[in-house]
Amino acid sequence: MKGISIDERAIDLAHYIIDSKDTVRGAAKKFGISKSTVHTEVTQKNGK
Repeated sequence: MKGISIDERAIDLAHYIIDSKDTVRGAAKKFGISKSTVHTEVTQKNGK
C-alpha cells in the first residue's frame, strides 16, 4: 500500500471492511498493517 496517501488508504480500508463485512483484524491482515493502524485510520479525521 506504499505510494498512496493516508486518506486514500483510509478510504480503501473502510470500503474493504464494509464490502467484505470483515473485522479490523481481518482488514489488517489483508492490507499487511497492524490492527491499531486500521482502527486509527478509519476512525480519525485525516489531515486535521
